[in-house]
Amino acid sequence: MAKTLIVGGGVIGLLSAQLLAAQGEEVLLVERQQLGAESSWAGGGIVSLLYPWRYSPAVCALAHWSQAFYPAWGERLRDSTGIDPEVRATGLFWLDLEDEQQALDWAREQGRKLTPVNIEKVAQNVPALGEGFRRALHMPGVANVRNPRLLRALRATLAESANVTVLENTEVSGFLLQAGCVLGVNTSHGELRAERAERAERVVLASGAWSGELLTTLGLELPVEPIKGQMILYKCAEDYLSTMILARGRYAIPRKDGHILVGSTLEHAGFDKAPTNTALASLKASVQELLPALAGAEVVGHWAGLRPGSPEGIPFIGEVAEFPGLWLNCGHYRNGLLLAPASCQLLTDLMLGHTPIVEPTPYAPAGRLG
Repeated sequence: MAKTLIVGGGVIGLLSAQLLAAQGEEVLLVERQQLGAESSWAGGGIVSLLYPWRYSPAVCALAHWSQAFYPAWGERLRDSTGIDPEVRATGLFWLDLEDEQQALDWAREQGRKLTPVNIEKVAQNVPALGEGFRRALHMPGVANVRNPRLLRALRATLAESANVTVLENTEVSGFLLQAGCVLGVNTSHGELRAERAERAERVVLASGAWSGELLTTLGLELPVEPIKGQMILYKCAEDYLSTMILARGRYAIPRKDGHILVGSTLEHAGFDKAPTNTALASLKASVQELLPALAGAEVVGHWAGLRPGSPEGIPFIGEVAEFPGLWLNCGHYRNGLLLAPASCQLLTDLMLGHTPIVEPTPYAPAGRLG
């Protein structure tokens, strides 16, 4: 009998299912297409906020918890599934920051290692770096994760779980109500409550950029909107780039096998996910600036994803008071992969009545829905 029905098969939905199942809960996960095929797959996988000093304490609290969780999590997934998510601590250089002093003040207050580095030393570490940069800050230990492999490992974990059922290619169009409580969903294949049960005990909405559309069927306004992001991919020698670099809003991320991701754009284009020549030209211009030797190299991948944009990037995690039984875990904006461990653990804590890992009030839907 499925006690929890999760709508959405990205990293948030998958990890929520895994954590609940580990606590003995029966879970039914519903995804409108293939698992992990939306923004979770499309993201860069940096295990850090791009500019942590610019975020609220609420977002930073989830980020710090997740950063500590990732290394051992990656090892456990690799050992249990044979799929290595490649959680690699490469470090990160920020170049020519406008708010460098704010960043240093934040690091000192938070006890984080962030140090100014002579630009000549950066060039020694990153021989391919373009000229013209003047200043740099470095944070060691910042990792990145190979997100498509992370998703494959999570999928394999759920496939081995006797108390998780996954339904792909099943689109949810609305919710089933009884006496004001949410007890299931309407789908392209009919009503889903819980297998061999009258109702699901809980329904979790973890549909990323599509979460707001589903909540409108209940007359609620969730301030989550799709923000399009495009990236390009190069294949280089494995030692071409040893660390992540970020300058003027664009980043380069090295993978273990020599692939390098460069991203990303921020576009308000509704639910349009089509890659564009305009974005391609913009990203190539960033490559020309960051890593000039790549400018003439072949782009082996170019894609777009839709981030679930939310006010201040603070996700919605908790039960919707107006509709008991309906829980949210959505609105992570551009940090879904980073915030997933803490967000899903917090959701699990709240659902099962455990002591929450962080103070839950900033993420509660109460007072944040229209």
